[in-house]
Amino acid sequence: MPLRKVTVRDYMSATQLLLKPDMDILQAIHQLVGKHQPVAPVVDEHGNLVGILSEKDCMKIALRAGYHEELGGRVSEYMQTSVESVDANTTIMELAELFVNKPYRFYPVVDDAEVVGQISCHEVLKGLEQIW
Repeated sequence: MPLRKVTVRDYMSATQLLLKPDMDILQAIHQLVGKHQPVAPVVDEHGNLVGILSEKDCMKIALRAGYHEELGGRVSEYMQTSVESVDANTTIMELAELFVNKPYRFYPVVDDAEVVGQISCHEVLKGLEQIW
């Protein structure tokens, strides 16, 4: 009997936080911190991925707010727009190779261009462990 193909969909986490490009950056930082998420996808009004915002992206803003009381801006001003995502039907083995060959520790997961989840190195390791 052939083994079922193990895919990203089997191990991804549901996206708990989606940000909008026009959201206030300090509100976005508050949500990242509150949900204990190091990164969040940024989506347009149709749910299509347009960027990501990470804790690292937010560090400069937080420092400016703390030292110079410079506040504000929109997520679109600080998000990374060059984003790689993976399809929900990508195999765990294919994604593991991406993690080995790319600097990322997280990928947004899309299905028909809509963000449906996210997957990290940790979750892929769980999948590989099951395959062993």
